[in-house]
Formats: sequence, structure tokens, C-alpha cells
Amino acid sequence: MSADRIIREIEGFARPIAEEMGLELVEVQFRQESGWVLRIFIDREQGGVNVDDCAAVSRQVSVFLEAEDLISHAYTLEVSSPGAERPLKRMEEFVRFMNRRVRIKVHEPINGEYAFLGTLTAADIEQKQIVLDVDNAGLMTFDLDAVAKARLSL
Repeated sequence: MSADRIIREIEGFARPIAEEMGLELVEVQFRQESGWVLRIFIDREQGGVNVDDCAAVSRQVSVFLEAEDLISHAYTLEVSSPGAERPLKRMEEFVRFMNRRVRIKVHEPINGEYAFLGTLTAADIEQKQIVLDVDNAGLMTFDLDAVAKARLSL
């Protein structure tokens, strides 16, 4: 089974589990480093997550993985907070983090640039667009489809 399919399966299971616990599933990664690592990042809108939250999600996911036998080789499961510079993927996340500093990378260059840093000033869910007050460039509007990566920035 491909890593992308494993990620989709785990997201499909873990998202409702996290929501039942009052948590948000931020991201699932499955990649080979020194060995295979399955990373699950969770967050809570108010106050962040703690070790007990991570342990509870880890237990639930471990039971699921054992029952479904999705991964046929050795791997390490890590469940943690996404940290202060968490990724932003869904429009709801951009709305939630309005007026915060954001770093984005785009698929195609805009005025010769691929990366932009600024303050998130607007997020239009219907139009799927975000507006950044980009350092030294002013207001810029980005279609979410044009954004390759976005994350909070300190």
C-alpha cells in the first residue's frame, strides 16, 4: 500500500476520533527517515495539546492500525503538537489564524518570487482566497490552489 493511501486511511479514522476528543487533526505524515515514521499532529483551538492528549490519540490510532494491518513493515508512531509554526491547509485554518504572521510558498512564481511572509488580513472561504499584507510589498491576494505550503510564522 502506498504512503499516500496509508495517510488517507489514517486521516479518515483519526479525524473523527480527534474531534470527539475536542482536538483537531492538523496533519498526518508517513515517511522514511532512518526508518519509517508515522507522525500525527494534533491541536486544540484553546490552550493547545498536552501529553495526555497525544497519548490518547496514539492509543486509538495504534488499535486501529493493529486491526486494519495497514502497514506491513516496522515503523515508529509519533503523536504531537504541530508547534508554534504549524501548517495551514484548510480555509477554516486561515480564518482561525487571521491577523497572524504567515509564510506561504506558491507553486508558480509571482513577480519572480515563490515565498512570501506577511500578516494574514483576510480569508474568503467561498472564493478560496487569502490576503496577506506582505512585508515590503503590501496587500497580495492568493488563491488557495496556488499555495504549495503555508504555515504560521513567529
